[in-house]
Amino acid sequence: MSGRRALVIAGLTLREMVRRRVLWVLVALVVASVVLVGWGTERLVTLAREEGVEGLQVRIGVSQILILVAFMFSFVVATSAAFLAAPAIASDVETGTVHALLARPLRRAELVIGRWLGLSVVVGLYAALSALLAIGVVALVSGHVPHEPMTAVGFLTAQAIAVLTLALAFGTRLPAMAAGAITVVVFGIGWFMGVLGNLAVVFEAPSVQQAADTVRILIPTDGLWRGVIYGLEPPILLLLAAGRNVDALAANPFYAPTPPPVAFVAWSIVWILLVLLAAIALFRRREL
Repeated sequence: MSGRRALVIAGLTLREMVRRRVLWVLVALVVASVVLVGWGTERLVTLAREEGVEGLQVRIGVSQILILVAFMFSFVVATSAAFLAAPAIASDVETGTVHALLARPLRRAELVIGRWLGLSVVVGLYAALSALLAIGVVALVSGHVPHEPMTAVGFLTAQAIAVLTLALAFGTRLPAMAAGAITVVVFGIGWFMGVLGNLAVVFEAPSVQQAADTVRILIPTDGLWRGVIYGLEPPILLLLAAGRNVDALAANPFYAPTPPPVAFVAWSIVWILLVLLAAIALFRRREL
């Protein structure tokens, strides 16, 4: 396999995104969303200060708003990643473009890896830019800066690339629309099982918790989302929560007292690579 040919496909993928104005649409969506977030946060902070709310309470409130914004962005970015990656291979097959590409000295693995690299650059920049701009605008209008903003950005980007890789794998065997829809559903199931697993701790349901933990391993996107929350959670809130019911707080899908374990982060990277390898294997076995 030639890395150079894979990079050529990645470059073609990027140029295709520009030609189809996908990049400009994504940039416009980011700007519009961030402007709305900044305006809403500024209004809430101003009203709270006019009502005499203490600075600490304002900061905690803003931090929770930022986490909710990150939750919105996580779903938007994941959905965008799914529907950008799903047709990357599927559309080439459906339109017959793949025959022209593979007629050259290009292997199927190089096509898959090239598409994945190009899309990862687009989606990764989209996720990182969205998160950084939202954090920056909230800091500008409220003065609140998360204690580990780059941790949150990194985990949000990793989550987006995980979803992208899964959609690309589905797209090697399924029509583009079906691959994108299934990926979004799988992403939603992962998040739901994460919440269900936390609730199982509170209600002492070990069988449910075990099932949820299994799904978390098979679909690591919820664990990566927990890393986003941890990066945005203010230390003062963690201190205030220290004397409360820890299990009850853990059931909150917008609360994470600790970052994901290193072992889980390592598994998430391995998971992405395994899904990418599965995509290559599935595409090799597909009749064109």
